[in-house]
Amino acid sequence: MILGVPKESYPDERRVALIPAFVERVTKRGLEVLVQKDAGAGAGFSDHLYEEKGARIIPSRRELYGSSDVILQVRAAAANPARGAADLRLMKKGSVLIGLLDPYASKEVLHELAQRRISSFAMELIPRITRAQDMDALSSMASISGYRAALMAACALPRMYPMLITAAGTVVPARVFVIGAGVAGLQAIATAHRIGAVVSAYDVRPAVREQVQSLGAKFIEIELDSEGTEKNDGYAKDMGEEFYRRQRELMGRVVAESDVVITTAAVPGKKAPLLISEYMLKGMAPGSVIVDLAAEQGGNCDCTVPGETVTRHGVTVIGPVNLPSTVPYHASQLYSKNITSFLGVVFKEGRVDTECRDEIACESLLTREGRLVHQKVQSALGL
Repeated sequence: MILGVPKESYPDERRVALIPAFVERVTKRGLEVLVQKDAGAGAGFSDHLYEEKGARIIPSRRELYGSSDVILQVRAAAANPARGAADLRLMKKGSVLIGLLDPYASKEVLHELAQRRISSFAMELIPRITRAQDMDALSSMASISGYRAALMAACALPRMYPMLITAAGTVVPARVFVIGAGVAGLQAIATAHRIGAVVSAYDVRPAVREQVQSLGAKFIEIELDSEGTEKNDGYAKDMGEEFYRRQRELMGRVVAESDVVITTAAVPGKKAPLLISEYMLKGMAPGSVIVDLAAEQGGNCDCTVPGETVTRHGVTVIGPVNLPSTVPYHASQLYSKNITSFLGVVFKEGRVDTECRDEIACESLLTREGRLVHQKVQSALGL
């Protein structure tokens, strides 16, 4: 079988699905690897490096898709609204697509996948079980997002993070509040703490208290009924607007006392919950900064504009999108590990297993033989 790695077509996407160091792992499974010209250039991987590892460079995108039985991508299908559907039309009927597909975003793209009889595996749907930890692309990319968010906030804040004692006086440390202690939140906490900020954090799941404290941050207690806030897969549940309204009321004081607020709350397949209202910004000191990591899902802050930095009531609100692409070298390295580990599960006996003989393959299989087969996606989209 032939495996193709195209150059990413999502705007400003610099990652690549497979770095040269992982090409040999794929070829040892009996797959020939084709790489589109300059596919890895944005992440710092030249065509020459791919050729040294045994890949063949293909100049034409159309030729790459037309020649490949399996396509590995970072952002494909609905995760690439600008070009995802066009890329699908270049694929051979009956071929296989593996990547971040944003499966809950578009019925039309799912229809296109099914119509072209493309078997697709969504990396977002890989189950959160021990055996699949090295395939968890969401966690890999979230870790990078949390790291970058802390640095973005530090650069935007008109004061320094650490406490300094100088001959000219003492500089008090900045106060950073992280909302949501998932992978992105924990990395933001760790990074802000290393730089020298005084960090506090809140999560609707009380179980993460010890993780927050182990990173040197204070866990904020908010008196809300937290029973049933965590799903079996470890993600936070959508708690409904009344819960979030009460949460905003109780969290207002902590937000007002913070120099930086980093929000990370997202619910897969749904709009991000509103955690910071415009009214809460009025209580923050001028020059304060909010970094909203849920900007692509609608934002946790009332004033977030995806992809832009705006100022409201003297507060800088940053709505970054696709943060992992800003660290393309290591993001590509981590994603390559995720996707090649996954390929090791689904590629058996010279072909890709679409028969759900493995739990990981079954849970992540989105379309097969002209049909949408993932029940949770069917239910969420009313299909």
